[in-house]
Amino acid sequence: MNRAQAIAALLEQPTLWDVLVIGGGATGLGVAVDAAARGLKTALVEQSDFAKGTSSRSTKLIHGGFRYLKQGNVALVRESLHERGLLLRNAPHLVHPLNFVVPCYQWWEAPYYGAGLKLYDWFAGRLGLEPSRHLSRADVLEALPNATSANLRGGIRYQDGQFDDARLAIALAQTATDLGASVANYVRVVSLLKKDGRVCGVRVCEAESGKEFPLHTGVVINATGVFTDAVRRMDEATAPPVIAASQGAHLVLPRGFLGGDTALMVPRTDDGRVLFVIPWHDRVLLGTTDTPVSETPLEPRPLAEEVGFLIGQAAKYLAKAPAKNDILSVTAGLRPLVKLPGAKSTAALPRDHVVLVSGGGLVSVAGGKWTTYRKMAADAVDKAMEVAGLPEKPCATEHLRLADTRRRSSQSAAETLQIIGGTEPRSRRLHPDLPLTADDVLHAASHEMARTVEDVLSRRSRSLLLDARAAMEAAPSVAALLTKGFGRGPVWEAEQVAVFRELAKGYLPP
Repeated sequence: MNRAQAIAALLEQPTLWDVLVIGGGATGLGVAVDAAARGLKTALVEQSDFAKGTSSRSTKLIHGGFRYLKQGNVALVRESLHERGLLLRNAPHLVHPLNFVVPCYQWWEAPYYGAGLKLYDWFAGRLGLEPSRHLSRADVLEALPNATSANLRGGIRYQDGQFDDARLAIALAQTATDLGASVANYVRVVSLLKKDGRVCGVRVCEAESGKEFPLHTGVVINATGVFTDAVRRMDEATAPPVIAASQGAHLVLPRGFLGGDTALMVPRTDDGRVLFVIPWHDRVLLGTTDTPVSETPLEPRPLAEEVGFLIGQAAKYLAKAPAKNDILSVTAGLRPLVKLPGAKSTAALPRDHVVLVSGGGLVSVAGGKWTTYRKMAADAVDKAMEVAGLPEKPCATEHLRLADTRRRSSQSAAETLQIIGGTEPRSRRLHPDLPLTADDVLHAASHEMARTVEDVLSRRSRSLLLDARAAMEAAPSVAALLTKGFGRGPVWEAEQVAVFRELAKGYLPP
């Protein structure tokens, strides 16, 4: 991907796009892929970086949602399991099966959860993974060496999918680009354009230059997650809210808190949610909470009570329980849940999605989750084509392989050496506790539209999530590389380090 080319395509005059997408998270990028795959002239703009918000802060699972069976939402489970199977087939370089164990400490848990997981297997159909099975007490402790052994009766093993959310977002951006779409980060929508009361485009501001310009289109698709209502009100100031935001926090711990390659799943915590303890990038990811919030900042912060809740819940199921000083990083994301009248909590709200069309023809897609991004995109584009009066073209993404963004090391190494010179960059780690090299940084900037130190350390690599303190220490090296790569000066370099370190403080436990 080349950002300069993408910006140039947006500036090209006269340009009439078939579809213009607002939002560069999972849903928006999925919409751009779907629209471009149907042969539509497609543009996408994102106010910050791709997957800056919710889409880089998930539990890193592509799953059916076992707890939705208890809620009776069979349709969502079926849909999610189908989409899980498609992703495992279409992006095997990014999504892989992961073994989970549900440890059972009460006599009724094994038959109860075992029956539920057999239904889970059955709903997956021909796209299912290995079938679930009961485990003995010894089997559970072999799979989960750090599980609490007191009163352990056995357990159940099943499989779901795991992925790296921010890396899948980049793969979607690359796929959309390969299909002819123009996608650009750091391009903010200032206002909607209208003609005769109908939405016909947007006015945007390119962040680095400050330049504002119009983009004209047949239809605008609002795929902005927790910011959905804000964009809807650009069209209709009195539009009633459809989003009920919920915050989910995750803790990242050293790998020893699992002791193996199998994930632990607790079907019901004290707040009624599922607890996951998952191996991820040689660390352990622990989550998640469900806290209703009224504000939707671009950079949400975990609450002290969320961190305390997760540590307390983990202590019930891990023999060696984590303490606050064990935490390497803590993250928070906002779920864009669809409001339901009478719902007692955000945990009770479904993860289904809806597609709305305003009186002015703005198409908004709201709700959903990472696993079902492709189906959400298909539904949104179907509706957008109807609104724009475009000729009917069927969705083409069910069997579409996603781009493989793993770089060819020799090519990237040569590019890096041209900029920084010196020793072979593939052997140069920027920090002993992070799997990040100078080569990785320059590749992210040259081929993946990374524009800032944060882009590199938070999303192109997952350094900020893996170890916030180490990422803060690596920031000057990353800034120096980007400064050379972009031809920037010392003021920009110093500002980048300062801004990132201030942001990274929010990833240390409160």
